[in-house]
Amino acid sequence: MTKMPGKFSRIAIANRGEVAVRIIKACEELGIETVLLHSEADINSRAYRMATKTICIGPAPTAESYLSIPANVNGALAAGAQAIHPGFGFLSENADFAEAVEKAGMTFIGPSAESIRSLGDKVHCKELAKKAGLPLVPGYQGENQEVAHLIQQAEKIGYPVIVKAAAGGGGRGMKLITNSADAAELIESAQREAQSAFGSPKVFLEKYLDRAKHIEFQIFGDSSGQVIHFFDRECSVQRRHQKIIEEATSPSLTDDLRRRMGEAACAIATVGKYKGAGTVEFLLQDGEFYLLEVNTRLQVEHPVTEEVMGVDLVKMQILTAQGDFIHDPKQVRIPRGHSIECRIYAENPFMGGVPSTGLLGHVEWPEGPGRRYEYGFDQGDVITPFYDPMIAKVIVWDENRPRAIQKMIRVLKDSVVFGVHTNIPYLIEILSHKEFVMGTMTTRFIETYFAEALKEPALSETEKKIAEGALLQLRGGGASEAAMATSPWSSFWRGI
Repeated sequence: MTKMPGKFSRIAIANRGEVAVRIIKACEELGIETVLLHSEADINSRAYRMATKTICIGPAPTAESYLSIPANVNGALAAGAQAIHPGFGFLSENADFAEAVEKAGMTFIGPSAESIRSLGDKVHCKELAKKAGLPLVPGYQGENQEVAHLIQQAEKIGYPVIVKAAAGGGGRGMKLITNSADAAELIESAQREAQSAFGSPKVFLEKYLDRAKHIEFQIFGDSSGQVIHFFDRECSVQRRHQKIIEEATSPSLTDDLRRRMGEAACAIATVGKYKGAGTVEFLLQDGEFYLLEVNTRLQVEHPVTEEVMGVDLVKMQILTAQGDFIHDPKQVRIPRGHSIECRIYAENPFMGGVPSTGLLGHVEWPEGPGRRYEYGFDQGDVITPFYDPMIAKVIVWDENRPRAIQKMIRVLKDSVVFGVHTNIPYLIEILSHKEFVMGTMTTRFIETYFAEALKEPALSETEKKIAEGALLQLRGGGASEAAMATSPWSSFWRGI
């Protein structure tokens, strides 16, 4: 019988940004101390200030800090942690890391190394799904990773073909191949990116579905191994395979489809002996669904599920790792209302999404009913070029989808971020688009309607005078030119 780890008094967090803050808050509510395992570049961050204890595990490059298994394990041990929460990204789906944590005498807050290898490895997962009878997109998941062989397989499948990292998710290491002339370059690029992001260059191929919707199910295996699902999310709004806007539940599913997809999600997770939070992703096209992959971790978009289901997935993860969480068979969970999440990126939407870095100025997230903000940086922090440009998530809840869309647009318009550009104007355009409002968007929505940079709105003479007056007032009447030379208030204003 497996020995239960007992109550945690201190948990190390092998991550950064808003997810580190999310985990710290869950730990605080459970009366657990936290240790932030951070790089040298993340000293000026919200999680750094909030954690009970901090341990610097290396320099800014991820290979020497957030992706280093010895650095994270040794840091957690030095801080006296009993468990490590990996968040999402970095080492969260790395079976070797989960194993190293357990060997060091700590608990990995997530599925077992065995489950990660079975389900997190995209190739192995598809083999398992095939045995379980789940529908799969035609493709190649073989061991032969020579580029010439992969090109041969791609031609056999028929272009367009998508090449993906076997060991990871989130769009990293993913390339769309539309013809044989580009195949070698794109496969090699995917292999390099997979190695850099997940520590393995292994890739696989799939037929690209050109009008599919991305639907995923939140699954959760409790301490006894019983797996249930917390319904679905729609994540079809993607740019270069990276999700931008997510919502729960999907506006695209019939009751019958939702039931069948939920059953399939639980079936694959049960076969993989899954414990903790995970996500089973599907592509839906012409009324048929196909297994895409299983993400063996907490998902970036988990808050929308929490909002409609009334659960706290991070606390459930911690309690499950302690052996303290069992699904209540008497509790009937039904989604309530509608929730939408927008990812706020530090980038310039008027220059095609070029990353925007620098000192963060005044930040204001407008309070109100049904609004939730998860962010990793405050005024005075520096947005560096070393990591993912996501600086916050804005989540809203309302009684139905039209009201949730309306609320999100209002909230984004009222949000203020000084110092760096953000994609807020881009998000507002997407939310206002007829296809999004109708809920008919597919994974090609962005490339179809938003392939070009946004056109920067021209200010009228009156607006210019108002803006100049506001800036002058903010500068204290223009008394100190020297002070303004380095002030973030003098650079960009976004969210208006």
